[in-house]
Amino acid sequence: MISRRGLLTTLGAGFATTVASVGSAAAAAAVVIPPSTNRRNFPNVTLVTHENRKVRFYDDLVKGKIVLFNFFYTRCEGVCIPATSNLRKVQNLLGDRVGRDIFMYSISLKPEEDRPSDLKAYRDDYEIKPGWTFLTGPKANCELLRRRLGFADIDPVRDKDVTQHSGLVVFGNEPLDSWTACPALANPSEIVKAVSWVDWR
Repeated sequence: MISRRGLLTTLGAGFATTVASVGSAAAAAAVVIPPSTNRRNFPNVTLVTHENRKVRFYDDLVKGKIVLFNFFYTRCEGVCIPATSNLRKVQNLLGDRVGRDIFMYSISLKPEEDRPSDLKAYRDDYEIKPGWTFLTGPKANCELLRRRLGFADIDPVRDKDVTQHSGLVVFGNEPLDSWTACPALANPSEIVKAVSWVDWR
């Protein structure tokens, strides 16, 4: 399990790249880092949902919840397609808990292109059920979250190439400050098992 300080700093310094290459969810949860205060470190920036509703990242989406994050963009022809399909299976396995006590969020890597209507169409194409929200917003806000949540690559050249973005899913229990991550293409049952590691009160 990793704390949110690990999520917001160590991942950003290269853990995301390492985890993305790991072959199982179990191997991705090996780092333990001391906790710190939640609100101070989760950017409370404004985003817009696929329903065209403005939200604050920490106050409205993260605070008091078990959450899963990934980054994508609607016109991606690379990892986004299989990752979304795989996470759809994760949503199915989690059942009606998604939207009740577990919440899934996909944040756009190209917010200047991905309008709420584009996110809604993408979501509809994959027949996404309630509890999984797709988000866009000001580019600066999305980029801040990408870096602070650990989705930046330590190689600056690779990091600038959005087509090479990390196929990572980060998840955790905000009230307990318990966080981990695994490849979004891991076996769906393994991802659900990894979510269970942070699913306690």
